[in-house]
Amino acid sequence: LSLHPRLNSSTPYSPEVTALFATAMTLIMFFTIFGNILVIIAVLTCHSLRGPQNLFLVSLAAADILVATLIIPFSLANELMGCWYFEAFWCEIILALDVLFCTSSIIHLCAISLDRYLSISRPVQYASQRTPYKIKLAIWVVWVISAIISFPPLFSMKKTQRLKHGAGLQCKLNEDVWYILYSSIGSFFAPCLIMILVYIRIYQIAKKHSRCVDPANVPNVPNLAASRSDTINQAQPAVESRQQMTLSRRCKDNEDSSSSGSDVEVVEGHNSNRTTSNIGALEPGYQTSSPTQMYRNFKATLKGSQKTMIVREKRFTFVLAVVIGVFVVCWFPFFFSYSLQAICPKACELPKSLFKFFFWIGYCNSALNPLIYTIFNRDFRKAFKTILCKSKKK
Repeated sequence: LSLHPRLNSSTPYSPEVTALFATAMTLIMFFTIFGNILVIIAVLTCHSLRGPQNLFLVSLAAADILVATLIIPFSLANELMGCWYFEAFWCEIILALDVLFCTSSIIHLCAISLDRYLSISRPVQYASQRTPYKIKLAIWVVWVISAIISFPPLFSMKKTQRLKHGAGLQCKLNEDVWYILYSSIGSFFAPCLIMILVYIRIYQIAKKHSRCVDPANVPNVPNLAASRSDTINQAQPAVESRQQMTLSRRCKDNEDSSSSGSDVEVVEGHNSNRTTSNIGALEPGYQTSSPTQMYRNFKATLKGSQKTMIVREKRFTFVLAVVIGVFVVCWFPFFFSYSLQAICPKACELPKSLFKFFFWIGYCNSALNPLIYTIFNRDFRKAFKTILCKSKKK
């Protein structure tokens, strides 16, 4: 935090630029508020969105709304007027809240990525463990971490003097090197690295699951038919064929994070002391079917499942690319230049106009979060239509 007197309190921009910039940021501010309010209403009112994991989206939307209502207006006034027209202590509070809300928004995205990873990598176990209480506890941890990162300047021994001059004051970002590096790593670089690593792992798991149901792994009809026998020794091929199909189905069940929670039993090949009637009991739906018909039904199911999973994988990959891409585009320029100027303030100094552009582009992430995390979800789209249509009827 720093408050510096300005010798010239006149507006730093021309009237045209001031009007254009104020209009653009006002639209972004209202879009942020409107979009995130829709997210909160949708999660709280739509039955299909009341899952515990969506509480992350409610908290994220609340953080973005606070950015739009408390931070952007004061930052915009400070930027357009060229000086700080409010009380000096309010500058300290606004800057601390700015870091708190923006850091909270970023760490929420990180928490959402970890939640998605656990729901995909451990669908059965995590589905039973993901209770509303634990999600609320995780949200509380997110806010505590954000506060730990943002509040140290308020309690720092090195306090900025409250300067009051007729020419006006200027409210600037914290210029202490230790805090710049501390906040940049905690607010951006560490969460960003975690998100990238987690999403890479999610993609690898999704790809692995799609390979598990490759129809090429299904046994040929002659081998399957030849395995039908009443003798113990000839039952072995049927067990192996059944095992391959069961493994494929198990991969498919694990791919779906909302699976029922019961894994299909895998019969090991060495358990050949079971009769053929026991083999048929593995899959009740196949008991009365011939091997040929069973194979055809299973192959058709696999083809349909594989196509569905390929489409899901492409959509999921696209969403992940959008999430990571927009996140980095919005925040990386500011945090990189902010920390770089702390390391080498003279040699690495950027033009002020460019740094201000990086500063303001970061706020846009709060407006884009509702689009990124909801527009690709059918339940949210339906909920938004329902909410907007009801408001129009009223």
